[in-house]
Amino acid sequence: MQRRAVAVYVALFLLVGAAAGALIATAESPELTFEDPEFELSENDTFEVDGQEYTVVAVTETEAEDDVGDVEIERSGQIEWEEITEQSETWANESVVEFDGDEWRVHIEGEEPTEFTLVEVLDREAILADDPNAGNETVERDGEEYVVVSDEDGDDRLVPADEYFPAPEQRTFAVGDELEYDGQTVTVDAVTEGEVTLVWEGPEVMSLDVGQESVITLGDTEFVANFPDGSTLTLSTDLAAYEAQLAEVDRLEQYDNGLWNVLIVSVLGAVLLAAAAFIPSRY
Repeated sequence: MQRRAVAVYVALFLLVGAAAGALIATAESPELTFEDPEFELSENDTFEVDGQEYTVVAVTETEAEDDVGDVEIERSGQIEWEEITEQSETWANESVVEFDGDEWRVHIEGEEPTEFTLVEVLDREAILADDPNAGNETVERDGEEYVVVSDEDGDDRLVPADEYFPAPEQRTFAVGDELEYDGQTVTVDAVTEGEVTLVWEGPEVMSLDVGQESVITLGDTEFVANFPDGSTLTLSTDLAAYEAQLAEVDRLEQYDNGLWNVLIVSVLGAVLLAAAAFIPSRY
């Protein structure tokens, strides 16, 4: 009689567990939907937000296998735009820079300098090559540098290099001066013993990586991003609807976790009752 009662309870536990298992098996995780998005974009499409133009430079889809062998699809994208930003460049003391179509050496003097000088770097090889009466390279005699020059009689004589080559051009700039460099107007922002800092305002390419169902800010506007397929990116400003759907997904996940708890407890209860029914009685 005792075992019959246990059998009834075991059957009841198994029935409850089976019902929970059936609900788990038939439950479907809801997909987030984004109705009437502000933008539906493909790769290389441009769009404008708050007066700024943006470009979708990439929309990608990859497949990855998780630990249990299921294939997960990951989608992402990248957006680029240009902003006018303050940019800078530094020239180290005694370094050679390209300026005004030629090479110049940066020269800074003094302990607390406020200016610097660009000294023209002469192309000595080109100057010697243009002179039919001069050798193709300088020579050194007793620690001094000379140019071998032939006179009208064909006799060679040594001309000190400092006398032969023209004096290099020099240009001096102070803090606050403007100069044309690399196709733009730059300002001397600071001069120290070790370097010169130039600043200017110019376009800079900015980029933003976009993930599936991520919230991004473009200008002053927030969007929720979605990739409905491997080649499309949608942007929606309806964050309230998005958050409501997230709350519903969270609620269903909690419901699903509760069903799993019921299933586990039911199976364990049935096993324990069945085992208890076969424990020999002392009486």
